[in-house]
Amino acid sequence: MMQPSGATPVDPTAEQVASDLAAVVGRLLRRLRSSSSESLLTPTQRSVLARLDDGGPATTAALARAEYVRPQSMRLTLGALEGQGLVERAPDPDDGRKSVMSITGTGRTTLAEVRAAKRNWLAEVIAAELDGAERRTVAEATALLDRLVGS
Repeated sequence: MMQPSGATPVDPTAEQVASDLAAVVGRLLRRLRSSSSESLLTPTQRSVLARLDDGGPATTAALARAEYVRPQSMRLTLGALEGQGLVERAPDPDDGRKSVMSITGTGRTTLAEVRAAKRNWLAEVIAAELDGAERRTVAEATALLDRLVGS
């Protein structure tokens, strides 16, 4: 939030900071998604791969709940990932009528490439657009954001 020239600085309200931050983070996320579009994965497919990589094998129903989509939609997503060899299906050890999906080695490699493309784009923009003091400010803001989200 910019102050008019010569104006006395005023602390922004929490609501204004929240609104501005949400808008900027949304634009940043869109840019990060577009930086790795050559991977031929949709945002949902990338999210499911990341979930399987971070959380381990899961059923279609569990993935659908976690991604806030219907099981039928998740089946389509998993089918596309399975067709590309990025996930694999195995019988559920607790219930033989179900199956669990897990990420494959190829899926991990693809996910790592997508993540690297995002990091590389962001690092290049930071190097090109920010001086040392601005990079320190962003690093400090990153620590504060990390505290806000409780990581």
